[in-house]
Amino acid sequence: MTPPPDHQPRAKDMERELSDRPVTAPSDLQEARSYLKSYYGRVLQQTADLERKACCADTTARRHASIVRLIPDEVKQRNYGCGCAIPDDDLSGMQVLDLGSGAGLDAFILSRLVGPQGRVRGIDMTQEQLAVSRRNVAPVMEAFGHGRPNVEFLEDYIETAERIEHGSVDLVVSDCVINLSPFKERVFETIFRVLRTGGEFYISDIVADRRVPERLARDPRLVAECLGGALYEHDLLDVARDAGFGDPRVVTRRLVEEDVHGEPIRFFSITVRGFKLHGWDRRCEDYGQVATYRGSCAAQPARFVLDDHHVFEAGRPTPVCRNTARMLSETRLAPYFDVTSPRRHLGLFACGAPAPASEAGGTGACC
Repeated sequence: MTPPPDHQPRAKDMERELSDRPVTAPSDLQEARSYLKSYYGRVLQQTADLERKACCADTTARRHASIVRLIPDEVKQRNYGCGCAIPDDDLSGMQVLDLGSGAGLDAFILSRLVGPQGRVRGIDMTQEQLAVSRRNVAPVMEAFGHGRPNVEFLEDYIETAERIEHGSVDLVVSDCVINLSPFKERVFETIFRVLRTGGEFYISDIVADRRVPERLARDPRLVAECLGGALYEHDLLDVARDAGFGDPRVVTRRLVEEDVHGEPIRFFSITVRGFKLHGWDRRCEDYGQVATYRGSCAAQPARFVLDDHHVFEAGRPTPVCRNTARMLSETRLAPYFDVTSPRRHLGLFACGAPAPASEAGGTGACC
């Protein structure tokens, strides 16, 4: 059920409810958190310490190399991500929340991208990681030429984010962290709570091509290395829909592991985006609307990638379903597009199948 606009679950009540629920691996909430805090705080000291390859992608560092070179090595060496959770367009002036910010690489990159008028807050539960990010705020701000810090790191849980105000955030990002939570539905409900109407989540995470077998889901090491707690991809999208994000979209997909411990299962790193809008169509409905990309996004002048099956060529009018039209006209993406108003309902939109997508984005038809 979609939460009403004023849906504000109390953080303490949520925490109490989480503690009362069964947990997969390890067997109880505090044990799970203690294990992950120890693993990411003391066992892992650098990316090379990871045993598996699911959460050691360098996509973000490569895409934002000019910014990354200004960030201390201590931060870069503790980067445990599976994709790039930073949208490829103008983020200046935005209020951003990074769930599971770790040593702070993504948050620092975002602090540069949002500029002095924007603000970035990172949430993490691991004190050792927070210590790294916090002691590097001053040198990073100096390197960026910011007169005052526009980034801070808070000790908090991603399921509740109790220190973040309702409706105060433009963009929520997360890189390979939500799979670590035993309560993904609470994470997405919290994302919905903190976002403003028209705001967006943009996350990279690990998903599976089927529901993860119990013996993998109960392996603490596999959980800590982002496989054991991964959701079946369609379950993840349903969790996002149930939280209020009516039409979440996959942006990129990359195979990271398969045939784990003798199980015929495939794990993918996917990047997913979803917008906080109300009144979504449950299906792709045709209202005779057309979207034209203006070519005005500096990072994507020729083609704008919305998701793995919506790639808009500059200057080319493209028919879109009403959900897509709303994403392009009622969110921060509106300055990039001319979108015609809905005319009359013409039935289901003629959807094309998603095209194969890589970390660089997809190509293909609308919807």
